[in-house]
Amino acid sequence: MANTTIMIEDIDELPPYYPAIHGCRSVEEFHCMNRVEEGTYGVVYRAKDKRTGETVALKRLKMEKEKEGFPITSLREISSLLKVKHENIVTVREIVVGSNMDKIYLVMDFVEHDLKSLMETMKKPFLLGEVKTLMLQLLRAVAHLHDNWILHRDLKTSNLLLSHKGILKIGDFGLAREYGSPLKEYTSIVVTLWYRAPELLLQAPQYSYPIDNWSVGCIFGEFVTMRPLFQGKSEIDQLNIMFKELGTPNEKIWPGYSELPLVKKITFAEFPYNSLHNRIGHKLGKSGFDLINRFLTYCPERRISADEALRHEFFTESPLPVDPAMFPTWPAKSEGGQHRKAPSPKAPSGGKQFQRNQLDVDEDRLMPNTKSSTSSSASQNQSGFHMNVPSSKKGFNIRF
Repeated sequence: MANTTIMIEDIDELPPYYPAIHGCRSVEEFHCMNRVEEGTYGVVYRAKDKRTGETVALKRLKMEKEKEGFPITSLREISSLLKVKHENIVTVREIVVGSNMDKIYLVMDFVEHDLKSLMETMKKPFLLGEVKTLMLQLLRAVAHLHDNWILHRDLKTSNLLLSHKGILKIGDFGLAREYGSPLKEYTSIVVTLWYRAPELLLQAPQYSYPIDNWSVGCIFGEFVTMRPLFQGKSEIDQLNIMFKELGTPNEKIWPGYSELPLVKKITFAEFPYNSLHNRIGHKLGKSGFDLINRFLTYCPERRISADEALRHEFFTESPLPVDPAMFPTWPAKSEGGQHRKAPSPKAPSGGKQFQRNQLDVDEDRLMPNTKSSTSSSASQNQSGFHMNVPSSKKGFNIRF
């Protein structure tokens, strides 16, 4: 972005552009106004198209780690976004290139807010009718993704965009991928920690669209409380916080739970009761609390789908969802200036991270059960688990 200070007044001076002849346009045809955000898989800028004067979002794909070829994560992101056209999913207009092939940009519609940054600056929380409107838009987009056999694998409030017209859009498809039937074994190191489903944390070898629906449940709670529901510092801490809030799972409520890889290695403390109602039940009412509980169901097969959730009674009772056009407007931090976000975990790096700790429990996070029974019991009371030393370790091939 070295020449981003070029002004845009002389639109007529640009030569005619014919896509079939010229291929991808140059990024020099855009004037960069400011940097909006940097994620695991790219940096986003606010820019103006010199030909049309339109404001767009430019996402530069991260290529520096690639020794040869095009990053698979970027290919999946482009493929997914081109496949799933939807009002509530960001639109890719075109791909432009810089001075060399390690500078590749996606040109997308510009959306003023990301919901995480917005909620950090709001003086009052969303009204329940506004929460319903946001949830309906999110659920329509997620249902559309799953209908097209695509997993997002990183749904969180910072990846949800909100326009000044009250339209929500899902963005950042850097971890997205297509899936099919029969299911294959994919890396479990996906989804930002605070929104990661229990089957991923417990290293289930196979997973499907319910992982996105767990994230939707976490987002639902965040819309209501204005802060993330489960803020763990590590995978084990995340599980322990979830178990304290929702109760520790067992075979009765989650068939196959005892066979999950991490459950065989660790004995978790028993928390028998779901205490989430004490925290948010009064804010949601009976039907709203039923819906969030169905999203935060441990067993993936019993977890509500996005399509089912759209028909839930929560959305038809008073207060009704508000019209998106009636949403209040807020100053957009993305349109200039720097905004310091509250600290939150970064998106995982997927397959490469999985290879570093494939089915092994990180010694920095776990305490082996090698001490006396007294000290072991004390450590369990403090951290909520103790480690079962396995007799053997079994590995298998994982696809990212």
